[in-house]
Amino acid sequence: MPSPAALAALASLILPVISLPQPFVNMMTPVMPTYSSQTKAQGDRSLAVGRFPDRLELLRPSLDNNLVSYSVTTESLSGNYTFAASDVLATISQRWLGEFMRMYPNVTFNIHAPYAGSLGALELVKGNLQGVFVSRELKPTDVSGFKDAFGYDPTSVPIAGGSYRQFGFLDAISFITHKDNPIESLSFKQLDSIFSSTRNCGGNSIGKWGDVGVNGTLADKDINIYGITPWNGFEEFVRQKVLSCGGKRGEWRSGEDTNTTKKDPHVTWEETVFNVSRLVSEDPTAIGYTGLAYVDSPVKVLGVSTTDDGPVIAPTYENVALADWPLSRVIYFNTNTDPKAGMDPVLRELQKFVISKEGQKLLLDQGVFLPLRKFQQDSSSKMLS
Repeated sequence: MPSPAALAALASLILPVISLPQPFVNMMTPVMPTYSSQTKAQGDRSLAVGRFPDRLELLRPSLDNNLVSYSVTTESLSGNYTFAASDVLATISQRWLGEFMRMYPNVTFNIHAPYAGSLGALELVKGNLQGVFVSRELKPTDVSGFKDAFGYDPTSVPIAGGSYRQFGFLDAISFITHKDNPIESLSFKQLDSIFSSTRNCGGNSIGKWGDVGVNGTLADKDINIYGITPWNGFEEFVRQKVLSCGGKRGEWRSGEDTNTTKKDPHVTWEETVFNVSRLVSEDPTAIGYTGLAYVDSPVKVLGVSTTDDGPVIAPTYENVALADWPLSRVIYFNTNTDPKAGMDPVLRELQKFVISKEGQKLLLDQGVFLPLRKFQQDSSSKMLS
């Protein structure tokens, strides 16, 4: 039996090896099914009763045990409130509201069709609603219209995670290349330099694969980029997360001729997300962005780093569920809160409940969206204090 001193000496040799960055494994993963837009009948049904997933992911996350539980306030709460919700949030929003009204019987919430976050955001601007459950970032026109009406921005609090790759339900975003491209990861600055005309993140323009370290025959090839025509929830998310730095809104390279710009010959913007993966798979010089639910062609899904020297993160289920993947998406609750007057106490308590351990447990039980992690709960809680 080795002595304790010998074991300690051995541990000192082993531990540095264990602490080294973990390398990546290239794993063969089947492509996702090919989806298409909802038919008119399906769209009308979603507006009327909400949208339901075709099938659920088999994987389920665990609830973060560090989430703070909800404590019923001693403050007397009452009132009638009218809300709206995106079609994919119709079911879970009703569960949250029903449980809150059970705890506070003098509070009445009304939420009904049509279920569409875009319509709800417009009604919030008109002052016809007190809150909107939305499965995307607000449009810039929604925000500017609200500010024109009230003199301040709407309050958008993240209340839940999106999904991993649930079709139609706020799946995480990824960047993809042709499967034979040797590149494995890119930083946000590099992605901004490839996709944007503004390069707000401080990088130089990147137009060839050799500019990001690719060698061989691909090095001197122009990078062809693929994405979605603005405005769209996918492109707005990527624009905010990757192209906007230093408080400056990023702008895409031109995908069409306008009065001020000519179409960039290396840019292809699609009207919807459905064809991006296929187009990238057919172009050896391509890079594009898409939702993980729409990777229906054999492509390479890249890792990303948020800083030049930061760790490279892969879009695995675990990283998305833990909100470590920087392109994981979130659900928002939007309200009209005058910064001078403060938030309505009922709306504040409702959101405190939704982001609590009990509120996130309701979300987990639904089996579609990913619950918040403790650091996300802390961030949202600060917005409610």
